[in-house]
Amino acid sequence: MNPIFLESLKIERLTVEVENLSSSLQGTKVIHLSDFHYDGKRLSESLLAEVIDLSNQENPDLILLTGDYVTDDPTPIHGLALRLKKIKSRFGIFASLGNHDNYLPHSRQIITRALQNINIRVLWNEIDFLMGRELAIIGFADLWSEEFAPHFVFPKIAPQVPRIVLSHNPDTAELLKKWRVDLQLSGHTHGGQIVIPPIGVFQNLLEPLRQTIPRFFHPYIPVLRECARVVRHWEWASGYYQVGQNKLYVNRGLGSYFPGRFYCPPELTVITLVKSKPTLSPDLPSTPPKRVN
Repeated sequence: MNPIFLESLKIERLTVEVENLSSSLQGTKVIHLSDFHYDGKRLSESLLAEVIDLSNQENPDLILLTGDYVTDDPTPIHGLALRLKKIKSRFGIFASLGNHDNYLPHSRQIITRALQNINIRVLWNEIDFLMGRELAIIGFADLWSEEFAPHFVFPKIAPQVPRIVLSHNPDTAELLKKWRVDLQLSGHTHGGQIVIPPIGVFQNLLEPLRQTIPRFFHPYIPVLRECARVVRHWEWASGYYQVGQNKLYVNRGLGSYFPGRFYCPPELTVITLVKSKPTLSPDLPSTPPKRVN
């Protein structure tokens, strides 16, 4: 079903401090986009055109995409690729895949080829580097693919090298706490799509049910079952979070499912990377990014 409630695109801006960031990458501007769901229903052509135009106006150094380019059928990726061909960045475009990009046995291959044909580098448990080896861009397999393999990837990166992780599902932040992640970019949640001020995402209303009803019965209660199937950590639905020593940012995405969005507009994220200041004390918490609304 088509979404009923739609909201205007919102640009989110934040500055993230990165340890050991080289002077050549100081002030690097990153565009983060996620969850297009380009299928003729969930993302309008006008919104997509606006996203591409605004991204180009930002003149970004780097564009990072975190999955779900289509919904079920991978065929629309060819139309999306034609449109994304117009998007520009200084250092290139890197992408990870989401669960919907792996929906059918042949989906991953079709989507990867279509994106790489327009010079978008798709990373599936892979690493690429900027400015020699001064910044690592890591793209992980989607968590639900059962190929998510941080233990295979991280040993290939020297400890002093800053790294940005592309991982569609924010639940992976819990699994990545044992490794250094200067910034993890995720999507998948669509920000919950329905946000109820001041409670937050609609799914938070279900927390008392989850706490009082034994877990054994959750699969038999439709609303609990469906929310749990999307993500476990609904507290990471949208925005910036500190997960252990790592930073996580979750984008609300562009595409919308029925019934649509309420107080949860589609998002284009602009992130500026800066070198972190010297730590005065090991007991002090790390500095959160500065967010400008």
